Parts: sequence; structure tokens; C-alpha cells
Amino acid sequence: MTYRQTLDYLYARLPMFHRIGLPAYKADLKNTVELCSLLGNPQEKFQSVHIAGTNGKGSVSHMVSSVLQTAGYKTGLYTSPHLKDFRERIKINGKMIPRSYITRFVRKYKSEFKKTEPSFFEWTVVLAFDFFAAEKVDVAVIEVGLGGRLDSTNIITPVLSVITNISYDHTDILGKTVQKIAYEKAGIIKPGIPVVIGESQKESRHVFIKTASKNHSPIFFADKNFFYPELRSDLTGSYQRKNIRTVVQAVELLRSAGFILTEGELKSGLANVVKNTGLMGRWQTVKKNPLVICDVAHNEAGIAEVIRQAKADCKGNLHIVFGTVSDKDTGAILKHLPKSARYYFCRARIPRALDEKILYGKAEKFALPGETFSSVKKALRAATKKAEKDDMILVTGSTFVVAEVI
Repeated sequence: MTYRQTLDYLYARLPMFHRIGLPAYKADLKNTVELCSLLGNPQEKFQSVHIAGTNGKGSVSHMVSSVLQTAGYKTGLYTSPHLKDFRERIKINGKMIPRSYITRFVRKYKSEFKKTEPSFFEWTVVLAFDFFAAEKVDVAVIEVGLGGRLDSTNIITPVLSVITNISYDHTDILGKTVQKIAYEKAGIIKPGIPVVIGESQKESRHVFIKTASKNHSPIFFADKNFFYPELRSDLTGSYQRKNIRTVVQAVELLRSAGFILTEGELKSGLANVVKNTGLMGRWQTVKKNPLVICDVAHNEAGIAEVIRQAKADCKGNLHIVFGTVSDKDTGAILKHLPKSARYYFCRARIPRALDEKILYGKAEKFALPGETFSSVKKALRAATKKAEKDDMILVTGSTFVVAEVI
């Protein structure tokens, strides 16, 4: 099988949550445990840092990875979803997993897929663990896919757990209250393992304290416990200040766990996240004339942060290329969008995408002016034609919309 045939085989036979949503979600760890056992439990052969949260977990994962590799550690990084290339999900020191490794792995374990029928995500997690073990990484930064307690990544025993924050997202799976969502995220807290909470929130704080206490796990609220000098990152979104604070607290605890991480390496790692890890889609400038910014914000809290920065940075008129998926609380997101902007409602090329005409109908209830486009490409082209010198075009609402622009 060629690499392309390998991916086609996997996409055709394994359900993929980010494409079809709830039907692909497996609410237990049985398949992951079974497959990892078959492989000799590769997740036990390297140290790891486990990172969960509603927003910011991708940025924090890449930041921590950048700091570790700057300090000379051979660092694995597992994240999801990908934007352009499947291999973005699995990296070592910023370099993507080779195509040949993926092809060999699938060929070797093809019969096991038929027996266990794992989801796309379960398969990808097992592949990542196998690759990191084979390459003898010093440490791997593992981002949770969805939730925490029942996420496939939650079979690791990390040296540190991190939960960035809690907001409303995937409520059909994780629960419809902050407390229920926090309970699912808190599921990554392991006995005796320190945990960092990025943002202390009244509704979720007690959930984390209770779970940490039950597990005898030291707990640190980064926004309460840690004071730090102003540190800069090449991730320029204003919301990254919260993530930097979380990373600084995490680095302090990694030092306590025996990792040698100097202040200079911390500063350099934060300043070179994109260069070191290849992170995309976080307040990313993809064009300057007119200015086109892409951000993968896709839930209520994330959109609110991005719009706040857009209002602050836009010198002229704001044009927003916007699309989302059908299983989101669209109304909760749309209420944060400014009525003064011009909208280009579109649909990404995935089955889960919300029809642009339905989206337009929902947006009308919030008095958001705009037009509909059958593709992201057409929407961006229209926005580019209308944008003048000092205007900003913001592409957001869905990872998949951003992926098509990048």
C-alpha cells in the first residue's frame, strides 16, 4: 500500500469524530488498552505530560513541547485534529512522523483493526505511542482529544497533568454544566501526580480540588499561584497570555520532577513555538494585503477571545469568513459576533459542517449582516474583493474552515 492508499483505507473504514461527530465517539478505553497491550504497552516506555482543557490545550501543548526541545530533550508531541497533513498529529522535535512508518504500521496491524474496530482517534493514539517508544523519546507531550476521563490518551501515567480551562463545548458528550464538563476533564488527574489548572473558575474549582484530594495529587492554580515576568511568544493572540502563565507553572513543576529547564530555555522556547513545533491556526497572519487572520476558535469562550482581539487590532472594517459544524450550540457562539462586521457564511468540505444557508438563518436572528457561499474558497475570495487597505479579514468558527484557507 502507498501512503495515500493507507490513509484512504483508514478514512474509509474507521469512524472519525472530527468529520462525523458523535457516532465516532467511543465512551470507554477498552480498545486503546487492548491495542496497546498487543504492542507491548509502548505508552509505558517514555515520560509524558498530559494536557486537557476546553480552550488553549493545543497552544499549551506546543509551548511545553517547544520549551522541552529547546532544553535538549527529544520531545514527542501528539495533538489533534490536523489542519493540512495527517502527520501533524504526531511529531518529534517538530518533525512529522514519516509516511513510511504509518504505512508499515497499518500493514502490520491491519487484521487487528478488523477485530477490534477502533475509532480513527483510537488508532491514531496507538500509532503515536508506538512511534514515540520506537524512537526512544525522552518525553512526550500528549494532548487530550475530547474530555479526559474516557479519552483514548488517558491510559498514560504522566509526570504532570495540565487542565487549561473549562467552557461549554461538546456538551452532548461531556455534559451541559461547567461542573459536569470539569468532572470529565478532571479524569486525567492521576494518583500522586501534580496537576496544573490554568484558570481558576468558581464553577469548576471545587471539582478539581475534590478530584486532586481524592488522588492525593498536588494541585496548582496557575492564575493564583504563579507570578512571572512578562514573557513573549511568537503566538501573538492576546489570549496566549493565559496560556503562557499556565506553561510557566508547568515548567516550574517539571523542574521539580527532575527536568533541567533554564530561564533562557523557557524564554527561547516560548519565543519560537511556531519555528520549533510548526503550530498553525492560532491568530495566524496568512496574508498582509489585505490582512487575513486565521484562528481555529470554535466555541463560545474561544470566539469571544478572538473577537475581542479583532476589535482591538482592526483599523478599518472587519470582514468575517465564518463557518461551523452542525453539532455546536451555534446561538451561543453567534451572540459574541459584532453586528458591525460583514459576514461571509460558508461550509467546509466535511459531512459534519453546518449548511451555510442554515447558518445564515441563525445569524439573521442576531442581526448579523452577510451573504452565503457554498465553499470557504468562494467566501474568502468575496471578502478579499471587498476588503480595503485598513480592513481585516478574520477566518474563524471551525478548525476545518481555517484548514481550507491555510
